[in-house]
Amino acid sequence: MKQNKKAATECAERLKALSEPLRLRIVDLLRAGPLTVTQLADQLASEMVTTSHHLKILKHAGLVQSERRGRCIAYRLDETIFHGEVAQSKFDILDFGCCRLEIPRSQSDSVAGT
Repeated sequence: MKQNKKAATECAERLKALSEPLRLRIVDLLRAGPLTVTQLADQLASEMVTTSHHLKILKHAGLVQSERRGRCIAYRLDETIFHGEVAQSKFDILDFGCCRLEIPRSQSDSVAGT
């Protein structure tokens, strides 16, 4: 019973982290691969400090991982929950264990995959 409670708590934390529109946009950008805070902030037209704050929340929820690249830190979606290259699928998948989100690929992704 305790394991179910722990899994539900972890799932709720991940879903709560995704409840902010800017964080959803970050996840969407990271589906294509790792990006630095600067790259994300530029693409989001957001302040670096704001982008960094939201990345911290996503990282704490276990949705993103970071890797140092020289002076920069690159962020990517956690490989244990993100499944972007599922064969014959029109969706990228975020699998939280207790539930999963299917995110439609863009038209350009679908065309490139065929």
